[in-house]
Amino acid sequence: MSNLQQRVISAIVMAALTLALTWLGGLPFRLFCGAIAALIFYEWTRMARAGNGAALGFLPEALIVIFIGALIAGVPALWLLLLIAILVAVAAVAARGAAQWEASGVAYAALSGFSLAYLRDENHSGLIAILFLFAVVWATDIAAYFVGRAVGGPKLAPSISPGKTQSGAVGGAVGGLAAGLLLAIAVGAGNLVQLGLAALALSIVSQIGDLFESWVKRRHGAKDSSNLIPGHGGVMDRVDGLVAAALALYVIGWVAAGAEHPALGLFPN
Repeated sequence: MSNLQQRVISAIVMAALTLALTWLGGLPFRLFCGAIAALIFYEWTRMARAGNGAALGFLPEALIVIFIGALIAGVPALWLLLLIAILVAVAAVAARGAAQWEASGVAYAALSGFSLAYLRDENHSGLIAILFLFAVVWATDIAAYFVGRAVGGPKLAPSISPGKTQSGAVGGAVGGLAAGLLLAIAVGAGNLVQLGLAALALSIVSQIGDLFESWVKRRHGAKDSSNLIPGHGGVMDRVDGLVAAALALYVIGWVAAGAEHPALGLFPN
């Protein structure tokens, strides 16, 4: 099987699974977010520990297990955010030198799982908010790839990710904006100006998240975060922009409607 065939099959399977669990919401989606957090943590610490060993022993694993348990149990958002802060503080106090990367992995993985789970919530607004997120981020990735290949031009950040171009970044932002507005119109949202601005911001944040993960890999001399997904590399390679945008959208919703039900601030019932 060629690499392209692997990529296509893997992408179809991942998209179908993600959309099915998103539709179900509740416990199935929280389990899904817990799995994402666990895999991100695994890949991050795998890179951080390459050649250095487990500087903090099993402390990071214990902390992430505590977080995932609380996430699956549906602990209220503010309490879970407090728990994340405590877990990261414990890891940071214990960290020295290379171990700081392990402590950072706890924060990155926990915030990734948290923002997706609590943005989805258990209501219709949460479903629409997550679909809005997916539409923006996926359209950004696709448009950036094809516009970058077709137009080319100056590199976006050659020292971090040599393949990305400025034209691709602009094309991705336009694609993300268009996809976000189309979804908002399809669901009958009335606040199109605000959602358009949110879509543009999310598209930019998702590209920053992509660059951040590329920088982390380059910092540790890794081409891919792992080889867990045939044809795609690792989980971090697939969700880097998504989790960054999810956190940004959660914060936007929090400001508008509070920490417990942020989607209501984006798509009121």
